[in-house]
Amino acid sequence: MTPIPPLSVAPMMERTDRHFRVLLRQITRRTLLYTEMVVGHALIRGDAARLLGFSEIEHPIALQLGGDDPQVLARCARMAEERGYDEVNLNVGCPSDRVQSGRFGVCLMGRPEVVAACVAAMKAACSIEVTVKHRIGFDDHDRYEDMLRFVDVVAEAGCRRFSVHARKAWLQGLSPKQNRNVPPLRYQDVYRLKRERPDLDVEINGGITSLEQTEAHLERVDAVMIGRAAYDDPMLFATADSRFFGAEDPGLDRAEVVAAMATYASERLSEGDQLRHIARHLQSLFHGVPGARKFRRHLAEQAFKRDAPASVLTDAVGLIPGA
Repeated sequence: MTPIPPLSVAPMMERTDRHFRVLLRQITRRTLLYTEMVVGHALIRGDAARLLGFSEIEHPIALQLGGDDPQVLARCARMAEERGYDEVNLNVGCPSDRVQSGRFGVCLMGRPEVVAACVAAMKAACSIEVTVKHRIGFDDHDRYEDMLRFVDVVAEAGCRRFSVHARKAWLQGLSPKQNRNVPPLRYQDVYRLKRERPDLDVEINGGITSLEQTEAHLERVDAVMIGRAAYDDPMLFATADSRFFGAEDPGLDRAEVVAAMATYASERLSEGDQLRHIARHLQSLFHGVPGARKFRRHLAEQAFKRDAPASVLTDAVGLIPGA
């Protein structure tokens, strides 16, 4: 089994697309990155090249899938391996209405045998790691014992790594955004899972906003997954490689990150992409730095024009004092 990376960035819809992942790779080369969730049926029927596309610099990278059909997910897992992904992850945590209507996401916590069948089919179809991301529970199915049974059933199918969002989800009454913040965090449940199932790799997710918090969690679990904080302040990961992977930091400062992204943007524009799709991810790069507002304003005014050139990014850096 592949050693578990101690740090990862959570899959986030409309956030962790290929452009944001390339941005993060200028800052951390070792942290495990996830795609946005891709629904299995959409991948089979849709534009696989677009949905699965990524740059070689993005490794290590995991494809997150959504669905509950073992045969469909097995085909998707095979496609992920053929495209060069390092891992395929099954979403058993999303509470959105769209996911609920398809009876997957966090709903699957109430059907662990279905998740086990999906995992078994995916593992039979590929040789890369198959993992599961889930919550501690949903609605009234939120006892620790409920989660433990879910994990045990899925582990029997061969899953060895579980990424656990330490909040339950309410399927009615809370929006997906509220489900990320309103239900209380129950880190102790995740710690207990690791204590009682030491042979499994357990990753904790939810409300983690600093590398100091990450270090504290790593005393109790195998890995930490950071979500929205990674998007709100990408430079949070500037020392991640040395602190958690024993590697030298890339050493890029914010201005150098923008220069690298401008080079990347030039390549993507030649392929028909638009600068706005890339620039939107840089809005928080200068978080807390004097001049950040001018940087953001320049991107908002210039990068979203139809034929905006990559030089808009480096021009924006010129508005940062000392950069």
